[in-house]
Amino acid sequence: MRPIGWVALAAVALAVAWQFAPERPRMPVAGATATDWNHATFWHEPWGRSGVHKGIDIFAAKGTPVLAPTFGIILFSGEIALGGKVVFALGPGWRVHYFAHLEETATWPGQPISAGSLIGRVGDSGNAAGRPPHLHYSVMTLLPRPWRADAARQGWKKMFYLDPTDYLGG
Repeated sequence: MRPIGWVALAAVALAVAWQFAPERPRMPVAGATATDWNHATFWHEPWGRSGVHKGIDIFAAKGTPVLAPTFGIILFSGEIALGGKVVFALGPGWRVHYFAHLEETATWPGQPISAGSLIGRVGDSGNAAGRPPHLHYSVMTLLPRPWRADAARQGWKKMFYLDPTDYLGG
């Protein structure tokens, strides 16, 4: 087999392994429990400029550590309009974890992380300014699940957004 064939085979093996890698997700806010967020807010509407709430808000004191719920690779660490200071991390199962409204980030793109790694600190950046500090946490899959789409507002996006409550076992 030519070298390019071995590289392609290795890439496919890595992609398959990443899809089925075992994980035990943990709470992304230090000291938080399932009582620190409203379980009914996932896909709640109306929700400001975004239309529907595609995640959960875990409330905690400003500066509380935000920790990686699983292992993965940091895709983006920076600032965006609505989310403020945010981090995107690719985890097992081709799921992207989105951490928003941080006071500060503690990661850089390409950084490998393990469960419990410091992602940043709870804050009120972006459109959370003036509101109680919290982590907005979303989980998105890169592998669409068409059976989840429905007629709700932006219901087609349910193919990609997963309820973090289900993911965290809350």
